[in-house]
Amino acid sequence: MFAIDLEKKVNFDCVKAALETRGFYVYCCASSKELCNALTACYQSRTIGVGGSLTVLSSGAAQALEKQNVLFWHWQVPADCSSEKKQAVLRSAATAEVYVSSVNALAETGEIINIDGIGNRISSLAYGHEEVCLIIGRNKLCKDLQQALYRAQNIAAPKNAQRLGLQTPCAMAGNHCWNCNSPERICNGLLILQRPLGGRTYRVFLVDEDLGA
Repeated sequence: MFAIDLEKKVNFDCVKAALETRGFYVYCCASSKELCNALTACYQSRTIGVGGSLTVLSSGAAQALEKQNVLFWHWQVPADCSSEKKQAVLRSAATAEVYVSSVNALAETGEIINIDGIGNRISSLAYGHEEVCLIIGRNKLCKDLQQALYRAQNIAAPKNAQRLGLQTPCAMAGNHCWNCNSPERICNGLLILQRPLGGRTYRVFLVDEDLGA
């Protein structure tokens, strides 16, 4: 089994340079408060879709964005609403001008990793929006692509499965991916962003805080 160095500190300057070389716009934020100020400056009077993201929730990004934009986020749909309502919000998020999400891992060399269960996040990160906004806490940073893939599969996915209360091997054991065939499996699709797709603008906000799974 591949062993990841979870204590390794990744230099934001190196990550920023690698991402910018690949064509991403990068913003380094010292805190969630600084992140929210940067988002407010970047996005005004836009329609914004949001993927399922603890990072967006815990950083206050959603609250900052909805003050001067129209936000579509299925996590904000009340639990007692119909499935049709939730699907309508997902469709609106998929056609918004801007899509906001976090990531499961980011390699110091610039590769951006996301694993998805139903496909709404990875499809929107790849296509359909004028602009993509990625919010990434320091805990998502890894030395290289190999470690980033390991983190996404063996750290982020099990934590998310546990949070959702799923009966998958990784959720019950909580330690690594079992490459299972469970009907509740949430790692059904994998997206590696090497560079911006289709000439769209991708803005990456690096936050010097631990955010999300």
